[in-house]
Amino acid sequence: MKKLTYLFLALLIFACSSDDSATDEFNEANGNVQVKLIESISIVSAQDSQDNKNISFSYTSDGFLNTISDGIDTSIFVYDDNDDLSNITGGDDNLNIEELYESPYEAFETGEAILYDVNGNPKKIEFYEGNESIYTAEISYDNTHNPYFYTLKAGKIIEVLDNVELNFSMNPQIPEIVQARLLFPVNNPSQIIYKNGEGEIINTINVNYSYDNENYPTSATVTAVSIEDSEQSTYSVTYQYVD
Repeated sequence: MKKLTYLFLALLIFACSSDDSATDEFNEANGNVQVKLIESISIVSAQDSQDNKNISFSYTSDGFLNTISDGIDTSIFVYDDNDDLSNITGGDDNLNIEELYESPYEAFETGEAILYDVNGNPKKIEFYEGNESIYTAEISYDNTHNPYFYTLKAGKIIEVLDNVELNFSMNPQIPEIVQARLLFPVNNPSQIIYKNGEGEIINTINVNYSYDNENYPTSATVTAVSIEDSEQSTYSVTYQYVD
């Protein structure tokens, strides 16, 4: 998220309309979804307690996302007089699945989607590791909605993504925001398989979720395997939502 912080003001200057917005794709893929806002995400490592994380979310009295904090870094959402998002200050990328589960790669930060599934989720991402090798990340999804959607909407991030026009008209576009839009999933990622330039599997992340009646995750077990290092890591995740 810190990568986007300084770009929001610029994007809002160049705001435009799109017939195929992030909200449209989310609704088309998932239908009517109950609105729930995340209150906290607790991650417990089976290997090392120093890897434990507790990510908390706070909201304003008007229901806007106010802060996201892991106890060390805090992202603060700043709104203007029209309640539009004007900036995000401080913090770290606490909502990136690769960051959450200690992936050594940054496919969702630096990659390019080269294949999408039928719902419009990025299915295959190509990215560079170092300066030369082309790697790929293949992503699978549960048949459930992205549980962060309405939390991000409360932070006006979905509104920002909705203002990205993907037909590349004459309106100026901010490349990093366009990339974020192109990589935004409408469903819940449950597996990432990383491959090197020779197509060999080098790392995997698998997430087994438990869901409530509204298809929001309540808990998950994450298994991350590094083929190169012959290492396996397991994490337990608990989600809580605002009442």
